[in-house]
Amino acid sequence: MSNTWYCQPLRKLEGYSLQHCQPLNSPQVWSYSNIANGNGCSILLSQDRFCTLESSTLTADHSASTVSLSPNESSLSHTDYPAGGLQINEEEDVSELKHKLKELETVMFGPDIDFLETYDDSVATRLASAEIDSWRQLMEVIPRGDLKQLLTACAKAVSNCDWLMAQWLMSELRQLVSVSGAPVQRLGAYMLEGLVALMSTSGSSINKSLKLRELASFELLSYMHMLYEVCPYFKFGYMSANGAIAEAMKDENRVHIIDFQIGQGSQWIPLIQAFAARPGGPPHIRITGVDDITSAYARGGGLNMVGRRLAKLAQAFKVPFTFHAVAVPACEVRAENLGIRAGEAMAVNFAFMLHRMADESVSTENHRDRLLRMVKGLNPKVVTLVEHELNTNTAAFYPRFVEALDYYTAMFESIDVTLKREHKERINVEQHCLARDVVNIIACEGAERVERHEPHGKWRSRFTMAGFSPNPLSSLVNATIKTLLQNYCDRYSLSERDGALFLGWLNRDLVAASAWK
Repeated sequence: MSNTWYCQPLRKLEGYSLQHCQPLNSPQVWSYSNIANGNGCSILLSQDRFCTLESSTLTADHSASTVSLSPNESSLSHTDYPAGGLQINEEEDVSELKHKLKELETVMFGPDIDFLETYDDSVATRLASAEIDSWRQLMEVIPRGDLKQLLTACAKAVSNCDWLMAQWLMSELRQLVSVSGAPVQRLGAYMLEGLVALMSTSGSSINKSLKLRELASFELLSYMHMLYEVCPYFKFGYMSANGAIAEAMKDENRVHIIDFQIGQGSQWIPLIQAFAARPGGPPHIRITGVDDITSAYARGGGLNMVGRRLAKLAQAFKVPFTFHAVAVPACEVRAENLGIRAGEAMAVNFAFMLHRMADESVSTENHRDRLLRMVKGLNPKVVTLVEHELNTNTAAFYPRFVEALDYYTAMFESIDVTLKREHKERINVEQHCLARDVVNIIACEGAERVERHEPHGKWRSRFTMAGFSPNPLSSLVNATIKTLLQNYCDRYSLSERDGALFLGWLNRDLVAASAWK
């Protein structure tokens, strides 16, 4: 009903196309398309303030704060709450909601006879009753502050082009989210921003501006390192991959490792040390590092910086070493870029990077599968894969939102255990290391949505189609990971199935590691 009311007046405009509409002169109206089913809809948003991630650096304080954003402004503002946390006046909320419900009933059954006469009375009544029932159910939830239920209800309203419901829920959510609160409140702040960015069709501009307005490289690097230390997810992935490579290369004298997103090169430090201690002496190691401009910025320098760092380490451990730099995005890499040499045993590493490669749902070139077929043609001895265990690639908007909410809730909860809420750098770690991914998943589509994760079962199908077969991780790798987890909270879980290792938080798998040949 609300979707019909909001779209109806716009259809009367001469030559106006809803499928390819542009912003009207009024700053309160935006065009919107392809949220869930590809149908164009016009969005009427009020001038209420919302929040944007497109903000200056946040600094933590000891008071909870809510996030607000406006589709026409680019500043993240805070509404401070007492240090004791978020305060909710249930009586005022219920009274306000009853008033809103009464207004809705008046609109639905009011004097607009011309509108209702175009419909069968019984059909209109049933539709109105269903709408009112939905609002009544939410009225019971809001005083309880059930953020997960409110966020999913808001996403459902956006998916259904129910702008009246979505706008109301956003106004309620603004009062509950907080970048300084509980894990779900902190995540809710960024997910709310993603919803608002999607409705105002500003997801693209937010994504681009965030790439341009980065922190100084040393700050970004410090936040990334902090996340690496407080949670075992990256260590788990790197240790699993290194264990598979070390096992496959235990009898080789010349080893060539191709890393398709080398970053800081930190993954290879323990592997070089392990090879140095190998009985019979270390092999000659050559590492080919593939990189792009994003990683170069985070490092504060190009690939040569990584090469010098690893070469210095190898020299200290008396390991013969050479480094080969390939400073191009992974999707542009060709076999001739990799410097393949006869007589070298090859290992290829895909750690947390394949999900950013466009597949058949984005590009006819399908870089994701093309890269796997190219690597298979190089005849590597082992290929390692580490990826986040969630499905945000081809899923429609609403199930994608629900999946991201479940996954990142577990991630934020795990951060909360080690990096306490009063920690002055926690907000920055979450904002600069995780929040951008969340907003990209929710607010962007097409080629601009680069966070396109797939579960392990889908990766298994892709590797099999490319000609690979599973190479199960050894029991030694499993035992090493278990030792690692002893240094962390006992709520982390480790399981092995389908030839892969899964690291999770409670009952939610978060990272999967596997090896292929």
